[in-house]
Parts: sequence; structure tokens; C-alpha cells
Amino acid sequence: MNRLSGRVAVITGGANGIGRGCALRYAEEGATVILLDIEEKALEEAREELERAGGAVSTHVVDCTDREAVREVVDRLLREQAGIDILLNNVGQGARERKSTFLESSEDVWRFVVEINLFTTMRFTHLIAPAMVERGHGRVINMASESAVIGPAGSHDYSAAKAAIVGFTRAVARELAPSGITVNAILPGPVATRALERSAGDAARQAMQSIPVGFVGEATDVAAMAALLASEEGRFITGQSILVNGGRWFL
Repeated sequence: MNRLSGRVAVITGGANGIGRGCALRYAEEGATVILLDIEEKALEEAREELERAGGAVSTHVVDCTDREAVREVVDRLLREQAGIDILLNNVGQGARERKSTFLESSEDVWRFVVEINLFTTMRFTHLIAPAMVERGHGRVINMASESAVIGPAGSHDYSAAKAAIVGFTRAVARELAPSGITVNAILPGPVATRALERSAGDAARQAMQSIPVGFVGEATDVAAMAALLASEEGRFITGQSILVNGGRWFL
């Protein structure tokens, strides 16, 4: 399929994992893809992969939690591009090595997790959506997580941030729908990425054993949904939170 021909897509956190998988799918569907990430080497590898697949791609090294750096790169993109049609707010992570129970946690960790998940999503949408409104068309896709629904132990900050993305998605979808812009959230379950590899012990094994379809998802499974929501076939879908998790949990 070539559903995104002529479209320009910006993907935050696009160098690895789900972001990279979505970037490849968008390129295969004909979009010009702009990848933003803090990891320069991984960005270069992603660019080479997309170009081998025949995609048009550009990359920008940026810390998505740096407000001024983000503003500068978005301003440049809006000047350089005839328009940005698709915004995939993918950047985000949990506390990783600083993960703990809530009672053992600290406010600086909460702030980091909320900043990199929720505030980046709000910030990029706030900067890019006005140009979509002017053109009367746009697709905003926010990467949340099934953690927003299930609230796993030890993920208080991550679950809170991802649940907030769901609420943000619904509110902004109502505001932007009259301007021809859809806003949706994807809530992935266990997907074979670096984040899953970093999960250790019984919790990771139990998660994988709890998937009714019997296998862990790939980035391509999430990318398929991201491509649908970005295309004209998704024009009647907005304000939705869509679980892509092999049937582990339901809304």
C-alpha cells in the first residue's frame, strides 16, 4: 500500500524500537519521515535502514525534554516543509534503573518520567498542531501504554504519565476535530524492544505468558496501527485509546 504518499511525518524518539518500526512503515507507505532523537548513532542507523527501503528521511539530534531545543527544531521544520501532516509522539520511557515502589520513590524521578512521556507529547502537539489547523488537515498519534490501564506495581510514575496522555488525547481530539485533525493514542502491550529486554526476572516472564495470542508483539504490529491512524482510512477515528497487546487487557 502507498497510503501516505506525499505526507510528511515527524516521529519523536524515532531512532529505536517502536518509533523506528513506525518510521519504516511510514516510509514504506510513501511518507517523508523526519526522525527526532537524542541518540545520534542510532538515528544514523535508522536513516540508513529507511533509505535502503527506499524512504525519504531526515534526522535531527535533539533532547525532546529540552524546551528551547525542541522549539528551535520545530521552527526549522515548519520553515523547511510545505506542511507537517503526521505527528507521532513516541518518545518516552520509564524510570529504568531508578524504578522502585511508590513509597521508596522520589519526586525527581516522578518529574523525569512525567516530563519525558507527558510533557513531550503536549509540547510537540502544541508547537505543530497550529500549522495543521491552518491547513485543515492533520494526524496526531500519541504513544501511551497498556500500563495506563493496568497500573502495574512499580510503575506508578509511568502509569500516571501514560494515563494522562490518554486524557490529553481525548480532550485535544475534541478541540481539533472541527479543523480536520484526528488525535488518537496507541497503548502497546509487551513488544520485543530494548525496553522489554531490560525487564528482568519473573515479571517479564509472567507478562509474556499472559498474552492470549501466544506471542510477544513486534514493533511492526504497533506500526500497522500507527499507519492506519495516519492514513485517510483512519479519518473517522479520533479521541480513541487503542490497545495493541495481543488480548492481555481490554478497555
